[in-house]
Amino acid sequence: MTLEAAPDLDVLQWFNTKKPISLAQLRGRVVVIEAFQMLCPGCVSYGLPQARAVHEHFSQDQVAVIGLHSVFEHHDAMTPVTLQAFLHEYRIPFPVGVDKPGTGFMPRTMAAYGMRGTPTLVLIDRQGRQRAQYLGH
Repeated sequence: MTLEAAPDLDVLQWFNTKKPISLAQLRGRVVVIEAFQMLCPGCVSYGLPQARAVHEHFSQDQVAVIGLHSVFEHHDAMTPVTLQAFLHEYRIPFPVGVDKPGTGFMPRTMAAYGMRGTPTLVLIDRQGRQRAQYLGH
């Protein structure tokens, strides 16, 4: 199996961080990306709590957890303003990026990773290579 560098994040706006985040600056740490939509029941009940548990269990110097709000449906209801309120209400502590819209219905980062839906968990190793991707996690 040939491992290639994970695609970088193509993000419109960031929450819970003062500066934009790139995968290159996270080299040396394991990166967990949790792609979600705030109107996705599986994301709210399973994916985000799982990501929060990883964030709380591991040192941030060793494991970086990043949320990726990847909207591919109900665009008018899931704006950055409503996302900000959602993150506050659900007490999401880790950085969350808003995936940039693509040319079709699929957002750019979601398409670059070949994701098929949400929640999706992506695991990136310390060298910046994608090691795993799980739909429904």
